[in-house]
Amino acid sequence: MTQTNILGVVALVVGIVLLVFAWRGSNAPMDQMTEALTGRFSNTTMWYLLGGVVAVVAGAALIYRGAYQR
Repeated sequence: MTQTNILGVVALVVGIVLLVFAWRGSNAPMDQMTEALTGRFSNTTMWYLLGGVVAVVAGAALIYRGAYQR
């Protein structure tokens, strides 16, 4: 397994963890009340969501690149 693949797997796992945190945070009562009143989620939830998506995409790209680098 190359370094690129290892970094890709780590980024993918971190992204999935961040997405789980965002999902759990969006289901919290306070965040649901904020979303109902303002129409958007809290800043923390949005940062977790954005960071998770970026990490998942980067991880998948690194895994793809590592698989076809040879």
